[in-house]
Amino acid sequence: MSSERGTRRAVLGLLLLGGCGFRPMYGERESGSVTQGLQTVRVGLIPERNGQLLRRNLEQRLGSGGAQMRYDLRVGLAYGIDLQGFARDGTPSRVRITASASWFLYDAASPPRLVASGSERAFDAYNVPENQFFSADTSREATERRLLDQLADDIVRRLAVRFESGPPSAG
Repeated sequence: MSSERGTRRAVLGLLLLGGCGFRPMYGERESGSVTQGLQTVRVGLIPERNGQLLRRNLEQRLGSGGAQMRYDLRVGLAYGIDLQGFARDGTPSRVRITASASWFLYDAASPPRLVASGSERAFDAYNVPENQFFSADTSREATERRLLDQLADDIVRRLAVRFESGPPSAG
């Protein structure tokens, strides 16, 4: 009986949220305006290897390439490294990496106008095994890839929210 009551409350809550304009981000949509909008975003070059990987992740998530480009996304990527643990001999045993991405969305006008911007941040850590350089290097690379995936997800999520309210415009 109590589970049935809980289900009714959940359904009632969702109905009330629907009445105030709330729509789930990943639910079905009446139109593909957000998807179509995201496909019109061209991702600019991002320096260095991790920048190239972030750009590729963004392009995959945005679905860029097929539609006419109406927006230019420019991203700056930075890393910070903190040593969190040390072995008895003083060598690092745990490393925390903080990745930050500042992004700017410009329209295709001449001159380009800034229509949206933001900053995303993600952090992760890995252990440094003793006398196993290859393992430590592999752990670092895996950590950096997870960070880039997280940053790409966060940037695309922010852009999707921006496109949900209509095409971005300067103002």
